[in-house]
Amino acid sequence: MTFEEKLKSGFVFFDGATGTYLQERGLSAGERPELWNINRPEETVRLHSLYLGAGSDVLTLNTFGANRLAFPEGEGLSYVDLIDAAFARADEAIASVGGKQRYKAFDIGPLGRLIEPFGDLPFDEAVGHFAESVRAAAKHRPDVILIETMSDTLEMKAAVLAAKENSDVPVIVTATYDSGGKTQCGADPYAVMPMLEGLGVIAGGMNCGTGPDVIPKLVPMLTGACSLPVMVSPNAGMPEIVNGRAVYRLTPSEFARDMTEAAKLGARIFGGCCGTTPEHISAMVSAVSELEPLPVRENGRCFVTSYARSVEIGRSPVMIGERINPTGKPKLKAALKAGDSETAVTLAAEQFAAGADILDVNVGVPGIDEKAALTALIGKIQASCPLPLEIDTSDPSAMEAALRAYNGRPLINSVNARQDVMDAVFPLAKKYGGALIALTIDENGIPDTAERRVAAAGRIYAEAEKYGIKKKDIIVDALTMTVGVDPEAAQITLGALSEIAAKGGRTALGVSNVSFGLPRRELINSVFLTMALTHGLSAAIVNPCDAAVSGAFRAFRALTGRDGDFKDYVAFCEEHPAAAQESIKTPGTSAGPSTEAYETPEGRLISAVTGGRSDEAKSLCAQLLKDRPPQDIINACIVPALEKTGDAYGAKRIFLPALLASANAAQAAFDVIREALKNEGTCADPKGRVLLATVSGDVHDIGKNIVRALLENSGFEVLDLGRDVPPEAVATAARDNGIRLVGLSALMTTTLPAMAQTVKLVHELSPGTKVMVGGAVLTAEYAAEIGADSYSRDAPGSVKYARSLFEGGAADTTEIKDESV
Repeated sequence: MTFEEKLKSGFVFFDGATGTYLQERGLSAGERPELWNINRPEETVRLHSLYLGAGSDVLTLNTFGANRLAFPEGEGLSYVDLIDAAFARADEAIASVGGKQRYKAFDIGPLGRLIEPFGDLPFDEAVGHFAESVRAAAKHRPDVILIETMSDTLEMKAAVLAAKENSDVPVIVTATYDSGGKTQCGADPYAVMPMLEGLGVIAGGMNCGTGPDVIPKLVPMLTGACSLPVMVSPNAGMPEIVNGRAVYRLTPSEFARDMTEAAKLGARIFGGCCGTTPEHISAMVSAVSELEPLPVRENGRCFVTSYARSVEIGRSPVMIGERINPTGKPKLKAALKAGDSETAVTLAAEQFAAGADILDVNVGVPGIDEKAALTALIGKIQASCPLPLEIDTSDPSAMEAALRAYNGRPLINSVNARQDVMDAVFPLAKKYGGALIALTIDENGIPDTAERRVAAAGRIYAEAEKYGIKKKDIIVDALTMTVGVDPEAAQITLGALSEIAAKGGRTALGVSNVSFGLPRRELINSVFLTMALTHGLSAAIVNPCDAAVSGAFRAFRALTGRDGDFKDYVAFCEEHPAAAQESIKTPGTSAGPSTEAYETPEGRLISAVTGGRSDEAKSLCAQLLKDRPPQDIINACIVPALEKTGDAYGAKRIFLPALLASANAAQAAFDVIREALKNEGTCADPKGRVLLATVSGDVHDIGKNIVRALLENSGFEVLDLGRDVPPEAVATAARDNGIRLVGLSALMTTTLPAMAQTVKLVHELSPGTKVMVGGAVLTAEYAAEIGADSYSRDAPGSVKYARSLFEGGAADTTEIKDESV
């Protein structure tokens, strides 16, 4: 029986924790668990055997961090050596236990670096690192690939593409969510699961991050967001740090109780993460096996997503912003030709602020490299705007490049009923998992009757089915033609729209085409939009900054019961009280519509930084330098903007990508200031020097890099030692460089002892140096226990402590305070 057959037949039980278990068996501070596949093989076999004896169907191989970044070839044991050994240890355990059929899961964890545009790792390079590991594993014929503990949807996508492009092994992906149901990058299951389903994984779910107490909230979200089997693999509660080690208090019986609740809510695959033991798994298997699995059903829902947002098409009308299209826009056309993305990014911000749900992105200008331009612009927009995007191109090569780089599940614009177009577009939609705008154009062009347009839609549905693309993911555009040329055009469109919707189809229209060539176009557009909505329009492609159109859309939703208590409609009227207002031009930020005084240059710079619009921040800073001293700009604009972003991040109004986008925009402004000072022969004095490092044994440096970016953009000089840094190297560098503040980061519970050693050694070799610590596994209590001077659970809090230390008021304190924003 294959793994997929096993999954269809009933519950599947994975094993429990590896790292925390090996730590109890003697894994030392900073030592990587994967090394025990070779250095302590008997312990790895023992662990696998105990889980098999507890009832696990699947062994998760000890390969979580086995990649080139962590184990380069030519530097001791390579990732290939460790992967080979991991399969050998699993085979030995299975042979020793015997009994029922068992399965091997090749385990893939995060690379430890953020992918562009929010990090420094190019997407294709990330795919390459994962691909190398997959190829090394594929020769051993694993039964399934488990991609786990992910927080960034783009990294999930990179890992899935690597797995599917380099093997035929089925793939499962689990993300790490907090107690609020969000990943570190701000994605909830409705943003994660539809993307994974579109990419063709066989199951998805959650692991790590929390204990099973989140199951009642999280599992219904996971099952509701997709039509896949759901995997649940929580920790044994949240850890307490005792004598430098993570202790998990949840008992096996309590763990089993919570996992039966997950089964009753629809979960089908079960395992354990940090702190779970063979006893936890045994209790879980016994309890869950008493139940019958719920069927995995098609949910019939269509989502498009970004890194942090999802939009469902079909349940309630949605608005697609049309303005990032050079047709009829000379300024945008000129900017695209010049390679200038600022105009398009500003249009994205304006449409976001005006209430668009999705943004269409088209760069179709003669004479440009559309493939390069479209891919670059999508990256720029996603760096500053959280909305899902509609990739609008007729060039298959540009379409594939954009689909590959896109962070989330996009809407593809478009396919039509011509066979050559379907042959080109459907394979791309299948591979990259996008939903599709389907134009009712056939081999003879645009049909002149509603019946022929409906027939074209039918052909598209039928051809899509051959590729495994479901009808729910096809959004049919019945084609809006101008009534100035054909007075019957609107009725033909509405007739086709109505029939497609009546047959269960989802629909879209480019509304403004109807009024081309007519005066007061907004009047025609708003009325036609209302008519289309009453005929079953799912997605309106419009200018959301047109107050008449935007108002009509909101009024329709309110009058049809889709706007509870008229909240959206009332908010729109309060923000835009003038009935005759022709446009809405409020700048948007990653946290939502901006409330800055946008009419002043200073306000515009603050808005650009908080909104993560780097090119705009750069040009605005250059303008301000003509009239204001550099330090004034830093103090009046850049620092307040970063503080505003930090406050929003601390309150969870924004998440990691928006924080990094703001830091990048601040960096762009700072670069202009530094260049100006350099030309004058002067330089800005740093507020202080800070040394940063990720502790020994931990190869994850995302958190450290965020702290570095915020510190540098707040005026500090940073000496970054990198990741996996031995205690002696940190302490010596602090002493030899006269460092007053050291920042240490750790993500893995197995590296907590290394952090304790580093803090102790820094204080011994450099007595006047303060140490601040942070990371997902740390607490203020543990920070105090190991003698750290400050603890923060987020990057803005680290900056706050640095300011208090260097600007006075905290230099002599030894009291641990949670400096988190």
